[in-house]
Amino acid sequence: MEPAPPIEPPPPVPPPAIPPLEVTNPVIPGDFADPSVIKVGTEYWATATSSEWAPHYPLMRSPDLLRWEQVGSIFPEAPSWAEGNYWAPELAEDRGRYYVLYTARKKGGPLCVAVATATQVQGPYTDHGPLVCEELGSIDGAMIRDENDRLVLVWKLDGNSRDLPTPLWAQEMTEDGAGYKLTGERTQILLNDVPWEGQLVEGAHLVRRNGWFYLFYAGSGCCGVNCNYGAGVARSRTLRGDWEKNPLNPIVKSNADFRCPGHGSIVTDTHGRDYLLYHAYRTTDSVYVGRQGVLDVITWGEDGWPSINGRRGTGGKVLATPPPVVETFSSPALAPGWQWPNKYKPRFSLADGHLTLAPEAARTAHPLGGLLARATPSGTYTAETRVDVTGLAAGALVGLSAVGDEENAVGLGLQGDQVVLWRRQGGKQETLASVAAPASADGTYLLRMTAKSGRLYRFAISTDGTSWLDVGPEQNGDVLPPWDRGIRVGLTVGGAAQASARFDSLRITPE
Repeated sequence: MEPAPPIEPPPPVPPPAIPPLEVTNPVIPGDFADPSVIKVGTEYWATATSSEWAPHYPLMRSPDLLRWEQVGSIFPEAPSWAEGNYWAPELAEDRGRYYVLYTARKKGGPLCVAVATATQVQGPYTDHGPLVCEELGSIDGAMIRDENDRLVLVWKLDGNSRDLPTPLWAQEMTEDGAGYKLTGERTQILLNDVPWEGQLVEGAHLVRRNGWFYLFYAGSGCCGVNCNYGAGVARSRTLRGDWEKNPLNPIVKSNADFRCPGHGSIVTDTHGRDYLLYHAYRTTDSVYVGRQGVLDVITWGEDGWPSINGRRGTGGKVLATPPPVVETFSSPALAPGWQWPNKYKPRFSLADGHLTLAPEAARTAHPLGGLLARATPSGTYTAETRVDVTGLAAGALVGLSAVGDEENAVGLGLQGDQVVLWRRQGGKQETLASVAAPASADGTYLLRMTAKSGRLYRFAISTDGTSWLDVGPEQNGDVLPPWDRGIRVGLTVGGAAQASARFDSLRITPE
């Protein structure tokens, strides 16, 4: 009798595929341009452009890439060598050290790519100053190790500032920690040379995968109502070799929900899935909110090329209503998320549930000399604040406003016994309407600003939160947003020596 054949074990059952995250975009509502993200342990950390609003480069933390909280800033105080244009910070980790490559304008000079380092991602960061400052401007730094394990900086020559091409350069970077600098020869690795890229390529982010270097980048016009940005990708076997652009570029382009997507970075989650965090204008909010943080999973094809949402533009569900911004000034320090003009930090203090706000000494005569602002999470919202004007200095103006920058704003203020609707455009102040302030038993008033579609504003005042007095006609804010920023809600005080006022709350409620 022959022995029975051996029983073959059943083939192993592969584990069930883990679906990608259920994303609702934007995952970071509000002005969050040029985002960079990394994973540290079980958490994710992100930062973004701050431009002319200080403190510079917001630092966000998330447990899952979907829920984000601002916990601080990369630079609580501006780097001493720089004077503005705080753009495109790129977070990176290399051998236990955390880096931020960032763009800023050198005092009296060009745009530069600089570097700061820290021993933990939350900082504090030590600034090492500029790495490269070309005459045309150097922006959008990124960092990676090449095939020979050398640390390399990649950046953009800002040629489009003078209608010139925009090469992306690569050059070795020292890593001794005693004074970071570039060494050796720089090499051009990419150039805007296909139609969709228009006047530029920029915003490089590099990863290495399966023997390839992949360079994700943005092309064409980033900002403003006429933007036409998109995201592309190129690859090469070696960092300084021949880069091949994906023939299906742009891999992310505008759609019905989000316009002008681009300039992001890639992070790998705990399940090994890759995601691109990048920015785009929401079509309903346009430029008035700014470029918001959106997230998409990356699908890698059999040909090795990445794809995002089947080239249909930004994917996921669309956020119906962002959460409100609520501030009661109950903490001893100003909460992360508050901003002020880069060159003009106001005086402020917090105590007993009140924010006391005043202009810096050299700006007391400016109507917006003391300005604290919050980015708006959507274009349609109601903002309310309560202000105590007891003892307000003669001639001082205190109130609530929609702010593009300190020279372009529209708002409602209290000045003496009057309620004033004012507008500031190109640095020129104008009173649009003025009515007698209603009687207040305790010297406090509620001010309300209602925004529609990001650009239409109405203002009202109340003493009890029930009966409201509308002040002046609806105001158009088309001219308010700077080309690279959204409009903010501002608390303001100025216009007189010793100008000062107390605010006890701010609430921004999206609709």
